[in-house]
Amino acid sequence: MNETAVPGERGGGPLRAIDAHAAGEPLRVITSGFPELPGATILARRRLARERFDDVRTALMWEPRGHADMYGCILLPPERIDSDFGVLFTHNEGFSTMCGHGIIAVSTVVIEEGLVSASEPVTTLRIDTPAGLVVAQAQLQNGRVHRVSFRNVPSFVAELNAIAAVPGLGDVHYDLAFGGAFYAYVQARAVGLECKPADYRALIDVGMAIKRSVMHSRTITHPDGADLGFLYGTIFIGPAESSRAHSRNVCIFADGELDRSPTGTGVAGRLALHYARGEVALNQSIEIESILGTTFTGRVIEETTVGEYAAIVPEVAGSAFITGRHEFVIDPADPLRKGFILR
Repeated sequence: MNETAVPGERGGGPLRAIDAHAAGEPLRVITSGFPELPGATILARRRLARERFDDVRTALMWEPRGHADMYGCILLPPERIDSDFGVLFTHNEGFSTMCGHGIIAVSTVVIEEGLVSASEPVTTLRIDTPAGLVVAQAQLQNGRVHRVSFRNVPSFVAELNAIAAVPGLGDVHYDLAFGGAFYAYVQARAVGLECKPADYRALIDVGMAIKRSVMHSRTITHPDGADLGFLYGTIFIGPAESSRAHSRNVCIFADGELDRSPTGTGVAGRLALHYARGEVALNQSIEIESILGTTFTGRVIEETTVGEYAAIVPEVAGSAFITGRHEFVIDPADPLRKGFILR
């Protein structure tokens, strides 16, 4: 890209994207036009994107091109010599470290759009993320991806049965676990909520109150570096509506986004929690519902360690669908070119 060109500007490099969803949660895959992000690791490129190109993120995620609950993915060259590509996930607040629904959706996009070579019945993709290497397997038939499973980064429990003092709620019990990002896991009914669309607004408000209280009450660290040591969101757990499912997840993350999917990294963290409590065994699959009733499945593949933590390697699986193809223009004369957000 010309150094003086504005991304998406007429005469500059076009910003092209392919939109998809996994279990109802959107993913806007930026295939070209995002400013180059040099760096030896995806984490280093994430830092550069945060420091220099946050206005491109807001232009693509916020209105008028996106919305308050938009989610995105920037395709990058791989970090490892044997990886297929790298990804940098983005949302209404910034750039995330890992995204499970995003892995399912971006794997579907790159295969169905011919951006990687693929073969039936299964294509394996090695994907570099800020949190580490993720290996996805896409099941294909007649050129279509029907299901994607991925072996996630090691997931672990940081603390069981922690307590946060939340204004208006009092003491709230939560578990803290990492599944590619850190989440505070809370039983929805313990705070008077249901994991259903009717409680959508209250789930966001209470979820953000819990997130802020946990963030302010403790320091969260990850053995692999400071860039991974932050609380991404609150995950409410509730009963499933389907007899086939184990339970339901509703994740409130970033700046009040509500995940429409069961949250892939959230399912990975759930597996770490259940395994730590002896509630699931190796290779035992469980199905987790979203607020919409869509599902991801997960299982514990093996035990491992992350620093001083006992950890697991989780596998999460689901399906995604392409919804559109876009070429965006960012006109330098547009006073709203950087986007805006209304919540």
